[in-house]
Amino acid sequence: MILMLDLYCYDMKFLTEYLSFRIKKRRGFVNITPDISKLVLKSEIQEGLCLVNAMHITASVFINDNESGLHHDYEKWLEELAPHEPIEQYEHNNTGEDNADAHLKRQIMGREVVVAITNGQLDFGPWEQIFYGEFDGKRSKRVLVKIIGE
Repeated sequence: MILMLDLYCYDMKFLTEYLSFRIKKRRGFVNITPDISKLVLKSEIQEGLCLVNAMHITASVFINDNESGLHHDYEKWLEELAPHEPIEQYEHNNTGEDNADAHLKRQIMGREVVVAITNGQLDFGPWEQIFYGEFDGKRSKRVLVKIIGE
């Protein structure tokens, strides 16, 4: 059976923006949903997709609940899986770095999220929010936001 689809070529719109973060502590979570929502409005896209991507290998973007107890649980769980100290336990730290644990934490939490845009708004499930996760802070890092659609 062959399925034939009519494809229509519309003028696609896009918006590319970068958010910058400088977390004062080594680790932290920031709810960036309001920032992303503003960019969706700025894009004027009614139907499409929004990619939010951490541009550094020791930072993450993920979706979950905005609840402080959960963030505490993440912090505890990640530190149990990949403890920062002793730094000598990691081969990567033989390069003079002390952030091998941050690379591992980022791998667990993920690099990016994609959220549908419906009727000009982020189309979330209940309680969903977008977070920036920092695992090796105290320096500037970027997050890419790419919105495409019509």
